[in-house]
Parts: sequence; structure tokens; C-alpha cells
Amino acid sequence: MRVSLHVTIPLAALLLGTAVARAEPPKAAVFDFQLANLGAQGPTEADVARLGPLSDQLRTLLAESGRYAIVSTEPVKEQVTRGADLRKCGGCADEYAKTLGADVAITGEIQKVSNLILNINVYIKDLRNDVPEKAYSVDIRGDNDLSFQRGIKYLVKNNLPPAPDAASAGAGRAGR
Repeated sequence: MRVSLHVTIPLAALLLGTAVARAEPPKAAVFDFQLANLGAQGPTEADVARLGPLSDQLRTLLAESGRYAIVSTEPVKEQVTRGADLRKCGGCADEYAKTLGADVAITGEIQKVSNLILNINVYIKDLRNDVPEKAYSVDIRGDNDLSFQRGIKYLVKNNLPPAPDAASAGAGRAGR
């Protein structure tokens, strides 16, 4: 009886520690959406004005979903604004995210095929292990705020994977 208690207590502590590790979502740097492939039209004032609120909505939805703990990108915002597009800079988003202490870099872009057809694209790069970046997209109809709000909600709810397992993802850190 005494032997089993000596084994049971450490085993329970190990299991509890694993549950705690899973409860903490990875830290994500969610950068502001950028515009891409706008065709001959070029960006309108409405296109540019929509980027900030859409980025904030993505951050909120991801945090509320439990997928990620969002870290502020404010410390690198000026560098990002002055630099090349995050999709064309050869991994600068990953470097910015690492600087911010994030485990994951999340970037997004809006593609405007026409005034009716648009795409919201989100790219997620897990910096804790050597896996390729993953891309997620939703097509929307209508170049207006409501279409974008509904599109980003749909993308987060239906297209993005569930919250990553923090305990198993942390295994990729062992080599650091």
C-alpha cells in the first residue's frame, strides 16, 4: 500500500503538470493586415481604413478562441511600416515575432480581385519547430465592412485549426 502511494503521488503531479502546460496557449504576434494584388484599381481610402479594425478583430477572435495568447506588435510597428510587405520580406515577420517573444507569427493580407470578389488570407508560422508556414483563406463578396467582419469570423471559426497542444509543441523547444 505504501509503495503505491509513493508511485501515485508523483504520477499525479506529472499528470497535473501536463494539464497545466496544455492550458497555456502559445504566444502569437498577429501583425496588421496588408494589401496585396489590388490590380489596376489601387487601394481606396476605405481599403486602407479597414486594415486596422480587421487586424484588431482577428486578434480578439484568436484570443477568445483560446488558440493563442496575443502579444503586442507595437514595439516593432514602425519597423514593419517602413519595411517591405511582410509577405515579401524573406521571413522578417518571423524575426519580428521572435523579437517580441512570440511562439507564432501570424500575418494577413487582403486580395482584391474586383469590387465584388475579395480574399482574406491569413498565414501562420509556428516558430517553435521546423514546420512550413500554413495558409488559410476565405473569399468574400462585397467590398464593405460587414463582408470583412463576417469573413474574418468565418475564417477563424471554420478554417483555422483548433488551439495547438502547448505541451507537445513545447517539445520543439528542447533543442534551443
